[in-house]
Amino acid sequence: MRFSELFRTALRSLLSNRKRSFLTMIGIIIGIASVITIMSLGNGVKSSIQKNLKADQSGQQTTTVSFAGTGDDVNVQGFNQADLQLIRSQSGLGVTNVKIKQQTENVNVSGNILGSDHNLILTASKSAPDLDMLAGHNLTSYDNQVHNQNLVLSKYLAKKIFKSVDQALGGAVVINGVSYTVVGVFNDKNVSGDVYVPQSTFTGGVAQDQGNDIELTFAKGTDVNKSSQKIAKLLNQQGSHRDQGDYSYLDMGALLDGISKVIDALTYFVAAIAAISLFIAGIGVMNMMYISVSERTQEIGIRLAVGATPRAIMWQFLLESIMLTVIGGLIGFALGALFAWGISSFLPFKAAPSFANFLLAFGVSTGVGVIFGLLPAQQAAHKNLIDILR
Repeated sequence: MRFSELFRTALRSLLSNRKRSFLTMIGIIIGIASVITIMSLGNGVKSSIQKNLKADQSGQQTTTVSFAGTGDDVNVQGFNQADLQLIRSQSGLGVTNVKIKQQTENVNVSGNILGSDHNLILTASKSAPDLDMLAGHNLTSYDNQVHNQNLVLSKYLAKKIFKSVDQALGGAVVINGVSYTVVGVFNDKNVSGDVYVPQSTFTGGVAQDQGNDIELTFAKGTDVNKSSQKIAKLLNQQGSHRDQGDYSYLDMGALLDGISKVIDALTYFVAAIAAISLFIAGIGVMNMMYISVSERTQEIGIRLAVGATPRAIMWQFLLESIMLTVIGGLIGFALGALFAWGISSFLPFKAAPSFANFLLAFGVSTGVGVIFGLLPAQQAAHKNLIDILR
């Protein structure tokens, strides 16, 4: 009997019992959908954390080297134009561009308040920061647009320096040669920072040729981790502020590779737990196929009587089992992908179902059909024609 005929016969048999076939598929659908949802979300997390490792359209890749001051030099700006020129003069590193990055969040600065210098943690904001104001008013996007020299101060500093929250309003804080006026005081509970200023004012008041981070851009094909490590070593030997702190490069490739492995392990572990439902669904498929074989004893006898071989009988019932699980697997893959996309709409990353996930769903559902359909199919093939005729 040709395979196409076996296929059509198996399909007709499943369609003749639509409700039973669908109820049997539900277990497969739920199991595959659960696994695909978990794996798609895991892929999305990996893609999100690895996006900084991807090269741009031209094949170039960017990394960052940082400077950290030590002791009394904690507020020193570690990079200047001399450091940039030093890096540009090195051949064989593949550097196509180098520039100083402008830091605007949690910046360590020195501020002069009432004639005394204080180490401050500053954030430069483009709009109104999310702060609980105790007095005065918050910064606004208008402050940033017109470069207002306004500043909001933490409750701790207001009481420490100005003695009270109200007395701090209207006070002056000089940062990098720019005098800011205290227009508000915020509750510093659960807030990391001492002062907030408009970003445009702060970046305009800081020399653009100094900073604590530099951004390196490398040509396509460059070993960026190796070159970045060499540049950090070079700066520690010849950098302008090598005696006042340390230059370092964090190998994000190795770090994110480790994170990706952990995410893979967690994803596969959770997916394996979800896959337990597939075993239960497989038992349901086997049970349905045994019932089907029992109900169709006369059909098997008639087919054997007209010349069908036991092998053809076995393949017919095995195909029914495989078709049942594969259809359920494909539906489960589609639902799993939809669920993952729906869940990721509430998360800071997008789900990423892949072709490998599709192959997994197809392969697993096919395997379930073969494993749990083989015994019922063999039972059908081994039925004796004489016993059936009795």
